[in-house]
Amino acid sequence: MTWTRHSPDGARTARPPTKGSVSTVSNSVTRLLKRTLAAGAVALAALSLQPASAGAAPNPVVGGTRAAQGEFPWMVRLSMGCGGALYTQQIVLTAAHCVSGSGNNTSITATAGVVDLRSSKAIKVRSTKVLQAPGYNGSGKDWALIKLAQPINLPTLKIADTTEYNNGTFTVAGWGANREGGSQQRYLLKATVPFVSDADCQAAYGNDLIPGEEICAGILGTGGVDTCQGDSGGPMFRRDNAGAWIQVGIVSWGIGCARPEYPGVYTEVSTFADQIKNAAATL
Repeated sequence: MTWTRHSPDGARTARPPTKGSVSTVSNSVTRLLKRTLAAGAVALAALSLQPASAGAAPNPVVGGTRAAQGEFPWMVRLSMGCGGALYTQQIVLTAAHCVSGSGNNTSITATAGVVDLRSSKAIKVRSTKVLQAPGYNGSGKDWALIKLAQPINLPTLKIADTTEYNNGTFTVAGWGANREGGSQQRYLLKATVPFVSDADCQAAYGNDLIPGEEICAGILGTGGVDTCQGDSGGPMFRRDNAGAWIQVGIVSWGIGCARPEYPGVYTEVSTFADQIKNAAATL
């Protein structure tokens, strides 16, 4: 069963998904919105966020560790239960399946500037507009932009515009579940995952994978480290040749979380870099 990173019971389909719905694709594999979290299920007033016990090791994104305050300052938590990154100080880059379409939208709250979502220092800004990837139909093209009511004075995360960085080891981060079917996290978690080739990823997912629009990462044969429900829209990133962080992927979907035979699937940012740049200029 394929989950997107959005809702624990939501669906990624070959057509525009309705949060919480389930649909079957051509090869009879149900694609669930693994990395997202439906707003009704999230109750993002921190209701389901797990507090850390004093002296306890941080809950492991799956297989991860707690990020330090300020380590990834461009990370954003979105109120519908997704992640994102500051593309500019006033625009968040996230996944298309996290939003319901394009147009004026003041219903989303972006939380930034903290690793602890309950921190009194959290910066919270409402959305004004949303731009979902043109042509998005639930399969591929999984990116979207959210314009905020005002800039957030924090560093931004640049995006890859070539395939040069579509290799090596990546970092992922998010407030999503720390295990398949688990609860959302109070603290930002991080993990590292290695690149998985298109050939190996297609061996797992067959025609569900869209090479050229999607990039895979995970520990094949071992598993144990992955993004999970609630991490949708968050960035997958690595260091560029100058040592700066650069975004190469957007958390999108996969079967389960951290299963040995199924890597995570991410939107290949470099494929859409020009579209993202042009779209941002219109917001």
